[in-house]
Amino acid sequence: MDLEVKRDDLHETRVVDSPPAPLEAGEARLAVRRFGFSANNVTYAVFGDLMGYWTFFPAAPDGEGWGRIPVWGFAEVVEANGSGLDDGELVYGYLPMGTELVVTPTRVSEHGFTDASAHRAGLPPAYNGYTRCATDPVYDPATEPLQMLLRPLFMTDFVLDDWLADNGFFGAGDGTVVLSSASSKTSFGLAHLLARRADRPEVVGLTSAGNVAFVEGLGVYDRVLTYDDVASLPADGPSVYVDMAGDAGVRRAVHEQMGGLAASVQVGGTHWEQVGGGGDLPGPAPALFFAPDQIVKRREDWGPGGVESRFADAWAEFLPVVEDWIEVVERQGADAVADTYLEVLDGRADPAVAFVLSME
Repeated sequence: MDLEVKRDDLHETRVVDSPPAPLEAGEARLAVRRFGFSANNVTYAVFGDLMGYWTFFPAAPDGEGWGRIPVWGFAEVVEANGSGLDDGELVYGYLPMGTELVVTPTRVSEHGFTDASAHRAGLPPAYNGYTRCATDPVYDPATEPLQMLLRPLFMTDFVLDDWLADNGFFGAGDGTVVLSSASSKTSFGLAHLLARRADRPEVVGLTSAGNVAFVEGLGVYDRVLTYDDVASLPADGPSVYVDMAGDAGVRRAVHEQMGGLAASVQVGGTHWEQVGGGGDLPGPAPALFFAPDQIVKRREDWGPGGVESRFADAWAEFLPVVEDWIEVVERQGADAVADTYLEVLDGRADPAVAFVLSME
């Protein structure tokens, strides 16, 4: 059973219930147990065609124009089928909003495996890898919900923070970094990491008026402004804009206000209905940040396990902090999943609430 959305009308959903596909030699069947859902998953849909997100989990055979939005979560191996996995073991990784996933495990080790299914060939390895929870240094049964919700987002934050520092904040080390959608989990995770750097720019969060109190209460931004207060941003001095909202109107206002803008980086699309191109904006052309590129670079720089060990350290520091920031709400069943998806899509979800879902 899968939840599918219309690729050209994200408000249209359907539930497809079909019998389990027979396994081929070397394939394994995973039962999707639980997954996290947030604005980050809406971004996968918004950029589904541009970034290939629809390719990971193809829609049903009659699903022309439909797609399955990727999520991060936990699945149980229910048919190992000689794949090198163990029946009953728990794995973490990229999953569809459904009840099962058939994978073709390759590069199987005690720590994880890669899905070598033909339709995923050529897709970023960071999304095709699965972690075996029994040997995962980050896995903790007690914090499964936060891992589903925040681990993939915080990995993006970890890599983005490193990328910004690796590039000397594009000359804005003594200036300002502005984050849109400051209440989003990806934004406040990045702000948390930036706040811990000794030599860093001022970190300013942009948010809607209704979210100001929540964002200020996080304590990770030097300043919090509403979208109506963009004119309060510095008109000169080196700066970087990290766009989590993807709102073309806000982007234009920031570019026109900040004459010293050195880089404009688009990461997400929480304001998905206002997503637009760079157009004839003043200053640098907006560039889409793609975390797997920096991960590949750092694997070469830091050697085997270097990315994982550094991320584990950062995650261990972040987890006790973020536990006080969000309330986890768990929902089950296809109708509940569809309703939650629309709630997040329309921006009706409380920023202090995070959703853990199951189609079962």
